Amino acid sequence: QPIVTLSSNVLSGYNANDIVGKMAKAIKRYDFPAGVTAKMGGEQEEQAETGAFLGTALLVSFGLIFLILVTQFNSISKPIIILSEIFLSLIGVFLGFTIFNMEISVMMTGVGIIALAGIVVRNGILLVEFTEILIKDGVPLREAIIDAGRTRMTPVLLTATATMLGLVPLAVGLNIDFASLITTGNPKIFFGGDSVAFWGPLSWTMIFGLAFATFLTLILVPVMLYISEGLKLKLKAKRELK
Repeated sequence: QPIVTLSSNVLSGYNANDIVGKMAKAIKRYDFPAGVTAKMGGEQEEQAETGAFLGTALLVSFGLIFLILVTQFNSISKPIIILSEIFLSLIGVFLGFTIFNMEISVMMTGVGIIALAGIVVRNGILLVEFTEILIKDGVPLREAIIDAGRTRMTPVLLTATATMLGLVPLAVGLNIDFASLITTGNPKIFFGGDSVAFWGPLSWTMIFGLAFATFLTLILVPVMLYISEGLKLKLKAKRELK
């Protein structure tokens, strides 16, 4: 079957996805002769395959995290509360990219979201686990949640801040020539380069998501935990009355 391949580069200042979208619309309007079909390939096809793979990896990772959390807490509600942070932190990721008008890389942003899930879950575990310990010691639900939030606020903020600050050099493309620093004393520091195009989306994904998720961990998780445990206590009281 004869095939004609048309290829093109994208000029600087333009987004490949936008151009592909416009070309796809133009192709639909074109009246092809009988037996002739058009298909978008190249970068767009590779991007679709990468997105499908990362979507599967994300679902598998969420499933494994959920099973581990169910085993740890022997509960369904607590793992759901912790995992909800991951989905809500995605709001922070997309808000950050939208506000600062940054381009999203399907591959590196997807990897960043998967990495973000582990950090967010860890912060949620710190809070929920300490609340559970206080409740087992006889502390009332409301006071246990307040004490856990107050006690765990410092480690959650410190770990989140340290992670975000550690990713900033990678996000802005900080480059230091250590060989030149040792031999001549000149580090030749500069920002940017090819590394930013590769690692920048991953770093900014984790920074935006973690900043938003830290707020969610300290505010929404205690609220959801209070509602969940309150409903459980009410149901238990009703059963005992019957």
